[in-house]
Amino acid sequence: MIPASFDYARPDSVETALAALAAGGEDAKVLAGGQSLVPLLRLRLAYPSVLVDLGGVSELRGVRDDGDALVIGAMTTHYEVMTNALVREHAGLLAEATGTVADPAVRHRGTFGGSLAHGDPAGDLPAVALAYGAQMVIAGSGGRRTVEAADFFVDYLQTAVGPDEVLVEVRVPKLGAGWGHHYEKFHRTAQAWALVGVAALVRRSNGSIAEARVGLTNMGTTPLRASAAEAALAGVDASAAAVASAADHAADGTSPSSDLHAQSDYREHLARVLTRRAVASAAGL
Repeated sequence: MIPASFDYARPDSVETALAALAAGGEDAKVLAGGQSLVPLLRLRLAYPSVLVDLGGVSELRGVRDDGDALVIGAMTTHYEVMTNALVREHAGLLAEATGTVADPAVRHRGTFGGSLAHGDPAGDLPAVALAYGAQMVIAGSGGRRTVEAADFFVDYLQTAVGPDEVLVEVRVPKLGAGWGHHYEKFHRTAQAWALVGVAALVRRSNGSIAEARVGLTNMGTTPLRASAAEAALAGVDASAAAVASAADHAADGTSPSSDLHAQSDYREHLARVLTRRAVASAAGL
């Protein structure tokens, strides 16, 4: 199908992008790779007054070391994230999960910030951001503000980014030595959205699991932390039996949907199974 008519702006700085959004009003939309927005435009499910293309804003692209964190520009493509040496060294879970996003064509066009700002709970990267405790830096007319990942995802396809704001960068903490990681997801066909995904970070110490962080994909209207499973893992022996027992709590407190692809109880089952696999792999079991 052919999209409805709209104006088009391609700014070259964050400031001019914000000005274009302000001029377009509430119906202005940001184009940050287009892998989610363009299909909506073609189906006429979105009717923007103006499309503000961030592809020309070079300051929003790249990865830099900022001491205790990596700073990833919002317009950095998935391919650039997954192949970046700093990301692979200090945020291996992010590199691993990004490598599972869709297909090579999407990974070369889609962006890290675009995926997060879209706020789809079935997306792979929001759960990873939650597990790391990432911070989102948002620019608006009043300056820049920082939002914790736990507060960034508000509801289904809704984030803390306002209609006149732009996500400019993401700060991913360096966890240091001793952390293992694994991303495990289940999907019906290659390149399809995950029915459920699990992002696991595990720190071992003296034969025990000192700390575990578990992010869940597609288990509610937003990405979630498997808090009950994390609590059950803290301090237990790093054994397959202990991990399996803790993973039984992975779906506690979640509200997965039932749809054409899976019923809610099946998603709960997947969360438990995939958490066991992801945590065991992250713990080196």
